[in-house]
Amino acid sequence: MWSSSDGEVGSKPIHGFYHSESRVFSSISLTVGGEVPEPIAQHLRRAGAASFVSLLRRLDGPGADPRVRLDRARVIGDGTLRETLTLTSARAAEIQTVIRIDLVPDFSEIQLVKAGISGEGSKYSIGVNVSRGGDAVVLTSGSITARVRILSEGADDASITVPGDDSLTLQWSIRLPAHGSVALSWSVDVVDEAAVVEGTGEVTAGSEGVLPVIRSGDSRLANWVTRALDDVDGLRMVTKALPDEPFLAAGAPWFFTLFGRDSIWAARFMLPFGTELAASTLRVLAALQGTTEVADTAEQPGKIMHELRPGVLNIPGEDVSLPPLYFGTVDATPLWIVLLHDAWKWGLADAEVEALLPNLVAALEWMRDYGDSDGDGFLEYVDTTGHGLANQGWKDSGDSIQWRDGSLAEGPIALCEVQAYAYEAAVGGAALLSHFGHDGTPWLDWAEALKTRFDAAFWVDDPDGAYPAVALDVNKQRVDTVTSNIGHLLGTGLIPDARAGLIARRLVSPDLSSGFGLRTMSADSAGFWPLSYHGGSVWTHDTAIAISGLVRQGFTAEAAVLIEGLLAAAEGFDYRMPELHSGDSVADVGSPVAYPAACRPQAWSAAAAVSVLASALGLEPDAQGGSLAVRPIIPAVAGALHVEGLRFAGSSFGNLDVNADGVVVGRT
Repeated sequence: MWSSSDGEVGSKPIHGFYHSESRVFSSISLTVGGEVPEPIAQHLRRAGAASFVSLLRRLDGPGADPRVRLDRARVIGDGTLRETLTLTSARAAEIQTVIRIDLVPDFSEIQLVKAGISGEGSKYSIGVNVSRGGDAVVLTSGSITARVRILSEGADDASITVPGDDSLTLQWSIRLPAHGSVALSWSVDVVDEAAVVEGTGEVTAGSEGVLPVIRSGDSRLANWVTRALDDVDGLRMVTKALPDEPFLAAGAPWFFTLFGRDSIWAARFMLPFGTELAASTLRVLAALQGTTEVADTAEQPGKIMHELRPGVLNIPGEDVSLPPLYFGTVDATPLWIVLLHDAWKWGLADAEVEALLPNLVAALEWMRDYGDSDGDGFLEYVDTTGHGLANQGWKDSGDSIQWRDGSLAEGPIALCEVQAYAYEAAVGGAALLSHFGHDGTPWLDWAEALKTRFDAAFWVDDPDGAYPAVALDVNKQRVDTVTSNIGHLLGTGLIPDARAGLIARRLVSPDLSSGFGLRTMSADSAGFWPLSYHGGSVWTHDTAIAISGLVRQGFTAEAAVLIEGLLAAAEGFDYRMPELHSGDSVADVGSPVAYPAACRPQAWSAAAAVSVLASALGLEPDAQGGSLAVRPIIPAVAGALHVEGLRFAGSSFGNLDVNADGVVVGRT
């Protein structure tokens, strides 16, 4: 559900009640006595529950003090919307009035809403059938059925009417007693017979339903992590094929399904609070791992999928048409391996890891045999279908890989960060194979050869210091734009310490660091625009990855600069970080500028809060050695830190206390 702060739905293009791949209602508006209530407060109680408080001035009576109020409680569940309206009066006389809610059915496909071409009169409009079934009005469009009901009995009269083909009206006639209250409620239940994923109400973070507790001297960090953990739970889903294997949907509302890359990164960020989510994410992706070559879906043996939908996804205006199960990603496969290795280091049981060894071997072999399509030793991508994604790294918009002069690079494209993922995957995969009695040496040799080739092929000379190109193009030329991608190289082992400092300095330069996080593209590039999706905006997860790499490679002062930027942004967004925000400088704007179509919440933006917490604490897991190192970085977080609920090697870590000087003073 997307609404304004007073709970009303319909004043902005993104507003609506969504389910599966459709927007069920585009407008939900409430009046009392024919008047719109006057909002005074709203509260997000948890990811799926909000309340809105309003005054009813027409019913107040004489005097300046408000005497009648409306509390509107809204709860969203898996395929459900429930609202309870509580009218309360402090007047001495009874009040008679009418409460009315008008609903506008939409049923537009979610991609049409995102493109701004949904709604009545659009050539894409979808027909809606309206009928009555028992005590409900039933709306049907395609595979989706919505049942609207009035649940309460607190009114003299209640009804649902269909005044036209494009609306429903819920109406209650009530007597509000003197110094009393009346509670009314209504609901929508939605089913999509074609859905391939569904929600789950279980918690993600913590163990046995116990959520972590964070307290920090800088309250922004604790506030962000607390809100993020709740949002993560709200994004928890399962596929219908594997209902016991939860993962995190990429984001609401546009990407509320399984995405290989997004779900992997989010699960990786969440490892300090347990390996369960990582394990189930690994298994659900392993179950969909490629087994054969299919050009139209980009499937290849060993490859990890990109996204799962109930049907073909057509993106208007972009000539993109993706099959229901699409494999068009170059990075999900090495990242799957990295997640498996990291989960093992955090204590994922050997039996669970060993069960995935065949998938591990297949993924490693994909990197060698298919990921490197032209035999040059680098992983690259190119869309061969003409209707798939032109770019298949995490920056997958059509204009995301460009030269410093703004011209677009031609594929096949070998992204710099993908080589880092592949290196880390090969080294981690080798460690896993060796642990289970197999020979990992060939993959160590493969990784070392990749490292040597990268050092020779990717670095761009520059008067301000050399830096890695964002990619190599079809002619193996270095695409010279300075981008945030270089932050993903640190901490992977690909970059030697002698050159890592060049990257660290770039990351905190004014051209890349906005003061609200890391810009995706340097401000001195011709194609830079702060509201470009991948060409100057700030992505929370992207900055968090850079922070983690900086800490792992010893650049704690630079990490602290980027942490401060994210904390400033989190505060500006009331601690629910969006998918991305504008790359405007903190020197030019007083608060972070929103990107209008960003998912909010989004899995890796929410889970990034846990990654930043882990970086601030300097956590280094080694379940095989039986230790979890804690090396807090200063001055990344002002003041002391208290953390409850960290999990390591299958057990609760208990409490961790770090004082304002960065010294661990308590650990149980």
